[in-house]
Amino acid sequence: MKISETTSLKALLAKPFANRIQVKMQKWMAKPLKTQNAVFQNLIKQASSTRFGKDHEFDTIKTHADFVKKVPVRDYEALKPYVELIIHGEKNILWKGRPLYFAKTSGTTSGAKYIPITDVSIKAQVQASRNAILCYINETGNTKFVDGKMIFLQGSPMLEKKKGIKFGRLSGISAHYIPRYLQKNRLPSWDTNCIEDWETKVEAIINETIEENMTIIAGIPSWVQMYFEKIHQHTGKTISEVFKNFNLFIYGGVNFEPYRSKFEKLIGKKVDSIEFYPASEGFFAFQNKQKDKGMLLLLDSGIFYEFIKAEDFFNDNAARITLKDVVLGVNYVMIISTNAGLWAYNVGDTVEFTSINPFKIIVTGRIKHFISAFGEHVISKEVELAMREVTEIYNFGITEFSVAPQLNPENGLPFHEWFIEFEEFPDNIKEIETFLDKSMQDQNSYYFDLVAGKVLQPLKIRVVRKNGFNDYMRHIGKLGGQNKIPKLSNDRSIADFLMSVITAN
Repeated sequence: MKISETTSLKALLAKPFANRIQVKMQKWMAKPLKTQNAVFQNLIKQASSTRFGKDHEFDTIKTHADFVKKVPVRDYEALKPYVELIIHGEKNILWKGRPLYFAKTSGTTSGAKYIPITDVSIKAQVQASRNAILCYINETGNTKFVDGKMIFLQGSPMLEKKKGIKFGRLSGISAHYIPRYLQKNRLPSWDTNCIEDWETKVEAIINETIEENMTIIAGIPSWVQMYFEKIHQHTGKTISEVFKNFNLFIYGGVNFEPYRSKFEKLIGKKVDSIEFYPASEGFFAFQNKQKDKGMLLLLDSGIFYEFIKAEDFFNDNAARITLKDVVLGVNYVMIISTNAGLWAYNVGDTVEFTSINPFKIIVTGRIKHFISAFGEHVISKEVELAMREVTEIYNFGITEFSVAPQLNPENGLPFHEWFIEFEEFPDNIKEIETFLDKSMQDQNSYYFDLVAGKVLQPLKIRVVRKNGFNDYMRHIGKLGGQNKIPKLSNDRSIADFLMSVITAN
């Protein structure tokens, strides 16, 4: 068979390889409960001789019911004593031996969190990233992008080493696992990736990429948006004019829908996209069908999943269920046990199943990111849907937004305060407020009752000036990388700063 001048060997081989991976995935997708039980049994067996395994009598655990009795749900604070033993040099604590890495993430009460990553867990993460792209190739037949340049906007790959374990951001750790056949395609350069100051780094990335044949661009939408905006400022052109062969956007970390209209304007055309659901704790799911926004839950990657109804989560003895008992349309807190040594660990995310054959999810928010100052139980999914609808109907773009309760206004009843950084200042703020409030009332019966009962007044918009959200992230030392603005806060910690960067409206 003669390879055409326009088809590389890499592109030619991608399709049969993608098909082979799809066939392999179908095997565990066809037996999801059996697959998860096998993962569960293997995890318990592998960790039975660890400090944690002995403390929790893993040798007596045969069933999920046994596990629930022996191993309570933990957050990082409860796991921290075990992590500190590992940091101080001990082995066989949470998993066999010692982890290869600690992924450093932002904590709450304890400052930084250090999430263990083992040799088997990092391999599973890398494989999941690869499989997501291969599923896309298998579905669409598109391999044009494999010969172009690709970029993932991420943190520095520079790692610190203590007692034989390397510490760094997950995205920086992942940078060390780019397959050899993609090394020549990958941008930015190592030196540029190591720049700590985000704004300096973006300028350097632009300088390295603006003349290249960029075909894949990946990252958290808010930071990719900054990259796109700066390219537009430099060139006066849309992204598709600058990168004529750019046709695949890969993202994760936040819901893309509120940003979609502005992205399409910046790009100048619609491009395919793949949503990832990675975290320091594991790679949980990815979008495997272009027309299905649900993400395929990865059941054979060394992660055992449990779920607790979000509405029951803070109750004593809330039921912990497995996949066999989940139902569609319910907001669950996701609990994981992994081959990195996390046990009944609360990731902090809430998810909803969109399919049970196969099991697919969407991320609805964070269990700590909600507004319920008056019992309204507003979640991220609701505000993001309202924002998506209003941007589509009124045809405007946003840069970022966040919502908080205003408990003690100078005049009138309390209300929800929506801080929005618009692409361009709209002249119909009151109409937008009315639409958003109606959408929230339609979605959330508690919120409807509170507004109808004159406990809350309708929401109010505060227009954040250009780069106001970046100013906030810079203020807290988290500008760029994989850091994200919470869409919801139940207090005024973010709102009080944003009040200093609003315009008169």
